[in-house]
Amino acid sequence: MDTATKFDVLPERTETQAGLIALAMSGGVDSSTVAALLQEQGHTVIGLTMQLWNQRRLPELQRDGPPQHRCCSLDDVYDAKRVAQHLNFPHYVVNFERQFEERVIRPFVGQYLSGRTPIACTNCNTDVKFEPLLRMARQIGAARLATGHYARIRQNESTGRWELLRAKEDAKDQSYFLWGLTQEQLACSQFPLGELTKEEVRAVARRANLPVAEKPESMELCFVPNGNYVQFIEAYSRESGAPVTAGGGEIVTEDGAVVGRHAGVHQFTIGQRKGLGFAAGKPLYVLEIDRQNNRVVVGDDESLRTTTCEVENINWIALAAPVAPIRAAVKIRHKHVPAEAAIEPLSDSRARIIFDTPQRAITAGQGAVFYDGEVVLAGGWIR
Repeated sequence: MDTATKFDVLPERTETQAGLIALAMSGGVDSSTVAALLQEQGHTVIGLTMQLWNQRRLPELQRDGPPQHRCCSLDDVYDAKRVAQHLNFPHYVVNFERQFEERVIRPFVGQYLSGRTPIACTNCNTDVKFEPLLRMARQIGAARLATGHYARIRQNESTGRWELLRAKEDAKDQSYFLWGLTQEQLACSQFPLGELTKEEVRAVARRANLPVAEKPESMELCFVPNGNYVQFIEAYSRESGAPVTAGGGEIVTEDGAVVGRHAGVHQFTIGQRKGLGFAAGKPLYVLEIDRQNNRVVVGDDESLRTTTCEVENINWIALAAPVAPIRAAVKIRHKHVPAEAAIEPLSDSRARIIFDTPQRAITAGQGAVFYDGEVVLAGGWIR
């Protein structure tokens, strides 16, 4: 069944309507609670849910037994509509499948095949969600777009720049995935949950009797139904007519000794220990993915630790691109504790990061986000 609503059925206005806010609804408790909060504040809400991925594609990846909860499923679409009906505001489902495949899925697969480790959620926020949803918000007369992200936005009175800040609850903070937002996008967006803890969000949902108040959080990527990235990459490549060729690669130590073979560099990530495909007398970890020579380099844990990396496609948020080195705490993966470093600009969109102490498993394709306390200074992709 096609759940998508055509763009031209949405109400269109040439001017914004005071108090009207468009809400990106995932069908989970977070964005649903935002709807309740906005109504409590006197706003008129219109809900927008994105159809991103056809869940019936690649049926060979479906798990046996009960499905694991993941974001953006058809069940989530139905839950979003139930919440809108419960709170009595309009709700529309919009089809972004083409954009999602072009800007998220294909780059995700391509980067893994090239030996990098991409972040699909950051790409989705930056390249799919905010720009088109903000455009649609304006089309329906809403000047602002609200989402259920755990982060905060404020305008700096002295600089005039819009700033992205960490959420109040550190464990829920999602600022790491939002560093690609532009000044224009931040100016028109709001994250009402940034000042709340998860328990406070649940309490609001229960108070509003939301039908999703006790819904568990999504844990899987929407397009990887069984949680296995390798199987998804291989199945998607087959479907696309360019199957991944197996075999032919060596697993080597730092000094070049061959210790095993692999069936594709896409099966490995930097820092990986398990599933290397051979037995060793001591723990070995993936140190490097050499796509050009189709090799995987392994070594001990100490060799995983480095102090320097380069970052490209930087989006400067709290300040303009600096011309001299600055200091920041840098986060190199979602669960990484930000580490103190010097940021040396190489151009407006490139920089070299020099950490004060060696960091473990700096990985090409991941995001590096620069923080000054709770403020996101900038973010970019590790080269």
